[in-house]
Amino acid sequence: MAAPNRTSSIFILLGIPGLEGAHGWISIPFCSAYILILLGNCLLLAVIKMEPSLHEPMYIFLSMLSLNHLVVSSIAVPRILCIIWFKYWDTRTETCLAQMYFFYSLSAMESGFIVAMGFDRYVAICNPLRHSAILNSRTIARVGLGVVLRGFILLVPYPFMVKQLPYCLTTISETYCDFVARLKIACDDSPLMKVYGPTMAFLTGGLDVFLITLSYILILQAVFKLPSKEARLMTLSTCGSHFCLLVISYSSGLFSYLSHFLGSSVPPHIHITLGNVYLLVPPILNPIIYGVRTKKIRESVFRIFSGK
Repeated sequence: MAAPNRTSSIFILLGIPGLEGAHGWISIPFCSAYILILLGNCLLLAVIKMEPSLHEPMYIFLSMLSLNHLVVSSIAVPRILCIIWFKYWDTRTETCLAQMYFFYSLSAMESGFIVAMGFDRYVAICNPLRHSAILNSRTIARVGLGVVLRGFILLVPYPFMVKQLPYCLTTISETYCDFVARLKIACDDSPLMKVYGPTMAFLTGGLDVFLITLSYILILQAVFKLPSKEARLMTLSTCGSHFCLLVISYSSGLFSYLSHFLGSSVPPHIHITLGNVYLLVPPILNPIIYGVRTKKIRESVFRIFSGK
């Protein structure tokens, strides 16, 4: 094994090893996905801003989520395209740590915004008469600020702890700087890292999944108390877009997480591709899901483009 290296200021991102000859073709879906992310989420943000009828809690939280998706994609995808197009593999340690920090912080924020949207659906169904009083503009601002601060503050120790690890290699088989990929090239990990990682996973993803599950249990209890089947189906339909969104986001995150632990059981390009699913799929599908399933957004888009 190579001697531990603490002095190297450069890490090499290999992109997708084994498919170097196909990088030109691989860049097409990455570039197309990024364009779709920009167009879809910018359009959604513009529609929500321009249409007064969409200035409701659910759509405000949705706009926060779309902005989050834009930032996450812009942090990672252009760097991936530089690797694929220009063979720009070298990455300074500080740049790599910053990308890692913002990626995980924004991922925690994404989960928080999905929880906030779930809370909105819970209040709208279980306490509809007080929906506007509970989720007023001040409460929405506090929830949004709390989600952002949680993402930034909880992940602050990450880059500092990762930077202190001794590394036996400087090459990373990834398309972007990833926490687990960095651990794989470390000669050893500290006991604190073994505790801190699972703790942060629980305080973000684990806690959020619990809160969303609890909200949907309460929603289902309220729905089944409604007198008619039509009323139950109509009420559940208001949760359809949010439910699709959380399934796509959390399943993509799970695929990305599991891809790092597949190891030598699958070729590297397979698990690297799975790791990029979380980066690209939810930001693309988010505006499509709400644009297709939400009547208010559809009507607003048609009204804006028709000039009426």
